[in-house]
Amino acid sequence: MTTVNAAAYDAATQDLDPPLAVVDLDAFDANARDLTRRACGVPIRIASKSVRCRFLLDHALAMPGYAGLLCYSLPEALWLHRYGVSDDLVVAYPTVDHAALRALASDDAARTAVTIMVDSTEHLDAVDAALGGAHPEIRVALELDASWRPAPRLHIGTRRSPVFRPRSAHTLASRIADRPGFRLVGVMAYEGQIAGVPDGGRGPSARLVRWMQRRSAAELAQRRGEVVDAVRRVADLEFVNGGGTGSIESTVDDPSVTEVAAGSGLLGPGLFDSYTRFTPEPAAVFALPVVRRPSRDLATVFAGGYIASGPAKPSRLPTPVAPAGLTLLGVEGAGEVQTPVKGAAARRLGLGDRVWFRHAKAGELAERFPEYHLVRGARIERTVPTYRGEGTFFG
Repeated sequence: MTTVNAAAYDAATQDLDPPLAVVDLDAFDANARDLTRRACGVPIRIASKSVRCRFLLDHALAMPGYAGLLCYSLPEALWLHRYGVSDDLVVAYPTVDHAALRALASDDAARTAVTIMVDSTEHLDAVDAALGGAHPEIRVALELDASWRPAPRLHIGTRRSPVFRPRSAHTLASRIADRPGFRLVGVMAYEGQIAGVPDGGRGPSARLVRWMQRRSAAELAQRRGEVVDAVRRVADLEFVNGGGTGSIESTVDDPSVTEVAAGSGLLGPGLFDSYTRFTPEPAAVFALPVVRRPSRDLATVFAGGYIASGPAKPSRLPTPVAPAGLTLLGVEGAGEVQTPVKGAAARRLGLGDRVWFRHAKAGELAERFPEYHLVRGARIERTVPTYRGEGTFFG
């Protein structure tokens, strides 16, 4: 069971009322250094959705080995550019936001800094519909489907781009190059079946996952290289982005990749406890106060229903980590206004005592708290707003 330094966090935040969220800067920095070690000199573009806090993005970008942001929406990229967080921002998902596209087109500095994602000519049509046919040049990147298809109609990986083979990538790249108002500058491929699927364990399913990931990584390295060669015949690419926190080793082994994406590994959420390739420190935790004592072995804390996105499974629930030995109730889970926890440690909890939790994912915690208390040891170094705390929401 992963442990956290709850005694230090209690001491650091003793004058504050929970619910509250803490980011351990020593753990965050250690995770940042470990990511760069794993990347072996390949630059890391930070996935902003896994952080969602301007101070922490600035903090990580100031460290060696980090360059640029991989944003999750165009309004977010424009907002971060306006605040000077980065002048190299790639929007990882296609946009049909007309207002944001107009804002991009009207800002010369932003247009040189922001790249939007496309995987079809329909995305180009959407830009033209927002801006008109004679718009300024917009930087675009082409997204390749990095999933594994070992047999007909068998798709292993995330459902993203329709562009899968070199021929379709070359066709789309040619159409972008022939289209006035667009410049193709990059290729992105996210291997979610490797980066986002834990490979730990000893049972048959774990062995199958590791086998799948080895086979998928080998196939993707070959295909991605062929795609990049095909696209380079049409456009001068500035970057080829790949991977995520969970796939850094195999991604950087691909010679066609010029940068790797990572973000969750900075905060070390619960879903990253079951990988064999790395062990991040749990840098982000949150405390909830005990508000009920239903029975001797039960304590109920306020709120707690911070469910992570993805398939509705127990792995998406927050995990109580201190006091040690507490678990959620299977029949209740984590609730919007109250969350029962059980275990021998519950007997020692009184009203107002704290239970510390970890979120299953990284950036989604920032949607629940307006600020993070940044601690080193047993003191708060500073308190900073999350995106929510700055009054922003990017969907």
